[in-house]
Amino acid sequence: MYSSIRSFALCALWATSALAAPPATKPGYVRCGTNDPPAALVEEAEALSAKFDPQAAQAAAAATLNVNIYFHVVESAAKRGSLTQTQLNNQLTVLNRSYGPSGIAFTLAGTDFTVNDQWATGNYDSAMKPALRKGTYKDLNVYFLSDLGGGLLGVCPFPTNAPPGSSAYLQDGCEVLAQSVPNGTAAPFNQGGFILHWSWGLGERYPGAEDADEWVPG
Repeated sequence: MYSSIRSFALCALWATSALAAPPATKPGYVRCGTNDPPAALVEEAEALSAKFDPQAAQAAAAATLNVNIYFHVVESAAKRGSLTQTQLNNQLTVLNRSYGPSGIAFTLAGTDFTVNDQWATGNYDSAMKPALRKGTYKDLNVYFLSDLGGGLLGVCPFPTNAPPGSSAYLQDGCEVLAQSVPNGTAAPFNQGGFILHWSWGLGERYPGAEDADEWVPG
């Protein structure tokens, strides 16, 4: 889902988020199921942060980067219909409001709804993602899972140069707890904000963190 330009933007955004102070953790959720970023990505982010040029950033923001986004709602039979198109539209609004000042715009290219008790748990993404993903590697696929387990709010792989048809290519895309969207039931994490860092692979814990409560804002 990332071209070289998106990877550059990702590293810059990740470096910025990594310098933020960690807030207190909230009970009930692990927040992020993504492992720590690869060392090479951390080094690139730190290098970009060190030579950050505000004027260049403003110039880049003036040239809007348009990203097609596909929403896949995957629900168990028991929770079928628990997520509405209105909530998904509101989620898109949160994304564009947050990334717009940086020159990034998301266009909803498609939405689909699937009922599958296994896929809804997030434990069968090796079957789910190849079956549902759309677009190219430049596009963003987001899977809203009704029964994402382990207390997770989401999980998303870090960007890589994956050739079409490869395992990394097929597993591309972010899995998000469905009810973390605006007006969902996963309070206090129901404002649609937690998709913001997953959508670009932004690091959750700051570099060197050793404890689970050493988090930075997503």
